[in-house]
Amino acid sequence: MSAVAEIKYISEPHPITGVTNAKLGTWLFLASEVMLFGALFSSYFLFRVGAGGTWPNGYTLLAPKLATLNTFVLILSSVTIVMAWYSLKQNDEKKYMQFMGATVALAFVFLIVKAIEYNKEFSQGIFPKTDIFFGTYFIMTGLHGLHVIGGIVVNGYFMLPFARKMYKTEPERFTGRIECAGLYWHFVDLVWIFLFPTIYLIHGV
Repeated sequence: MSAVAEIKYISEPHPITGVTNAKLGTWLFLASEVMLFGALFSSYFLFRVGAGGTWPNGYTLLAPKLATLNTFVLILSSVTIVMAWYSLKQNDEKKYMQFMGATVALAFVFLIVKAIEYNKEFSQGIFPKTDIFFGTYFIMTGLHGLHVIGGIVVNGYFMLPFARKMYKTEPERFTGRIECAGLYWHFVDLVWIFLFPTIYLIHGV
């Protein structure tokens, strides 16, 4: 008996948790990510409240239009990755490749737009050391950018021929992997949806 056959609840839900092992592991991983970003958001607001009227108005030097564009880009990418998963459920591998490719492409668009924004800020002499606002801004958006890169790596991997071989022999298991990748990507999008108003829209303390 192969090692894979000995592992239970890979494709079918566990009777106690109600989810597969992969999905449970993904949720546990995302719980740790919530704590990570939760600590950063908490620190940001504590800094703002503690600074009172001395909080730097660095938001006036940001590019909210570019950030708004990136918000729509990530929301659209959440739609495309769901459609990629749905295409597999409909046994349409061709559409899966199209939608997953669109997801990866949109992720690259997000990074390019963010790089343009960073370049605009650097050209104005704005760096993490400028003040506490930009210190937290670059840490939070930079960490989020690293998560976007991680999503590109994972989603791009699932487009490769040797990664898709599993779909031929174990379609449910492969579809479950895409669902887990989608959960991670939705989390990345959700973090940005909170980052966007926190950094660009909420100016008062």
